Amino acid sequence: MDTLSYKTVSANNQTVNKEWVVMDADGQSLGRLASIAAKYIRGKHKPNFTPHVDCGDNVIIINAEKVNLTGKKWEAKEYIRYTNYPGGQRRLTAQELFDKDPTRVVEKAVKGMLPKNKLGSALFNNLKVFVGGEHKYDAQKPKSINLNELV
Repeated sequence: MDTLSYKTVSANNQTVNKEWVVMDADGQSLGRLASIAAKYIRGKHKPNFTPHVDCGDNVIIINAEKVNLTGKKWEAKEYIRYTNYPGGQRRLTAQELFDKDPTRVVEKAVKGMLPKNKLGSALFNNLKVFVGGEHKYDAQKPKSINLNELV
C-alpha cells in the first residue's frame, strides 16, 4: 500500500517550531484565560500537534492581578492541600491566595488544564506569569495574542 496520497506527520523535538506569545489578563475571566493559555502551551492550535511531544509555545501572561472571577468565586472557590500529617488539610479561598500572590491563581488554573503526567510537568515550565504590564522576555520577541478576538 505505497500509493497513499498523504502521510501522517508526527512532530518530534527536532522538528518542533516553538514560539513566544504574550497574553494580557486585564479584564479576562480566569477560566477562559487559562483554557486558551493551556491550548497554546500544549500546541493544540498548530496543525502538526502531536499528543506525546512538547510542541506548544512559550506563553507569557501579564497583568495577572487584573484577572476576574465571576459570581461569588472569590469567596466560594477553595484551594485545598494536604501536609501529609494527621489533620493537616489546609484550605485557602481564591481571595486569600490572590492576596498572597496573584500569579499563583493563574498558574494553578493553567496547571489544572494540562496533562497530569511527566509531559504536563514539562509543559508547565513553558508558562511565565507576571504582575504588571512588564516582563523580562523582550529578547524573545513574543507576539501578542488578543484574547477578545479568539472567543
